[in-house]
Amino acid sequence: MNRIFLIIFFYISTVNLMSQNISDALNYTNNNIDGSARFSSMGGAFGALGGEISSISANPASSAIFSDSYFSLSFASDKKTNNISILNAANSQDKSNLAMNQIGGVFVFNNIGAAKKWKKIVVGLSYDQTNNNFNEFFAKNFTNSTSIDSYFLANAQGLRLDQISAFENETITDAYVDIGNTFGYPHQQAFLGYESFIIEPDSFEDENTSYTSNVSPGTFNQTYYSISRGYNGKLTANIGTQYSEKLYLGINLNGHFVDYDNYNILEESNTNGQAGGLHITDVNFENRLSGFGSGFSLQFGAIAKLTDWLRLGVTYDSPVWYTIKEETRQYLATRFVDQADEENTVVLDPNAINVFEEFTIQTPSKLTASMALVIKKFGLISFDYSRKDYGAMEFRTIDGLEDTHFSDLNWEIYNNLTVANSYRIGAEIRSNTISYRAGYRIDGSPYANTDQYSDRTGFSLGIGYKFRSNTIDLSFEKYNKQYNHQLYDAGLTNQASIDNNNTIIKLSITSIM
Repeated sequence: MNRIFLIIFFYISTVNLMSQNISDALNYTNNNIDGSARFSSMGGAFGALGGEISSISANPASSAIFSDSYFSLSFASDKKTNNISILNAANSQDKSNLAMNQIGGVFVFNNIGAAKKWKKIVVGLSYDQTNNNFNEFFAKNFTNSTSIDSYFLANAQGLRLDQISAFENETITDAYVDIGNTFGYPHQQAFLGYESFIIEPDSFEDENTSYTSNVSPGTFNQTYYSISRGYNGKLTANIGTQYSEKLYLGINLNGHFVDYDNYNILEESNTNGQAGGLHITDVNFENRLSGFGSGFSLQFGAIAKLTDWLRLGVTYDSPVWYTIKEETRQYLATRFVDQADEENTVVLDPNAINVFEEFTIQTPSKLTASMALVIKKFGLISFDYSRKDYGAMEFRTIDGLEDTHFSDLNWEIYNNLTVANSYRIGAEIRSNTISYRAGYRIDGSPYANTDQYSDRTGFSLGIGYKFRSNTIDLSFEKYNKQYNHQLYDAGLTNQASIDNNNTIIKLSITSIM
């Protein structure tokens, strides 16, 4: 049976085969408000406070505490240092990035009249960066007993040869695109392995479904690179109001966007040899995943001013409903010695982009409780606690269905991710026109197994200078987390241990209008 007839069979029993995994889900949905310099220097503990534009993202009711219209603009310098270890290799890599991470303003409309209970209405509009995806790490010249051939074998076993090979006179590009459109992503991987001579069928009959490797067993010298780019962000439209002197209420309508691009390269060589037969000596395998999307969410918040010095806040963040589109590109080159003991090179560059069907992600909701002690003219201390169940995250098709692939992925999420608790504490001391700030935060791991992904912990410091109706704020943040990065989802599944240190310096300019 050739591929023409199999196309009919495929569309009758179609299965959505895509590239998503838990790591993708967390990359898309990791919403961490960077905020302004003042917000960041106090650890982001602003759920019961106001007078700060980024506090609106922590609690929509905080906008109602503004007494005057207000504008804020912030820039951030972000440096990531990754210390990576895998098998017998260890490397360190730095990546720096400069961006405008926050901008926004509020407009205050006072309700004139001392006897009126509703004191004012505040309208706000802001942008906050929620994730900086710029990152790089590499592991150079590590020795492994497992070859990349295991990845192609894992995808090929059980597939018919005529589903993973090119027709006579068919170009690599045409075959790669046709196989992807007809059978899906795993068949494409098997196609690359077969056409590059990495895998060999037991027989060259169309019905063959069993394969062996042309890579001789032994030890392999490998180098792995991972390079990421892009941002996640949130646009917020806010309405806040003050009732009497004790209660502040607010709501946010949020528009989210995702722009994520990851490029990874594996270089492998060996001198294992294989007398009298074809054997692969070098492999260069490159993959690029790009994800783009948008989403929508709501936030509801309240702040109660119990006394002149004590405030309590509560915030509910709805799930974010994302629609995501993914694209992939691949490149594979091999060098091998044939039966005549001659060196040959095969380059497979399909020069084609796989565009997968759009899908949806529903992130978990979040609940935050906050408390602040405000000592007028002297300073304040604030504390936030948040709870978020990552096990409730869910993938579905664009039609709202849960196909076999997403059903398996959602089950994996349910079994591996868990409730994450976050704690933030901040303090500010005021001295005339200068303010001194400090903060500490713990963002709980979304994984049930914290050896896979640790808590994110860190501290922050800051200073602010007020002149006339303007303020300049500067902050310094230092955060750390450890996590494991799996090289491939099949076959070559070694995990690299990464110790990530994130250093952020921010400058904010604010003005009362």
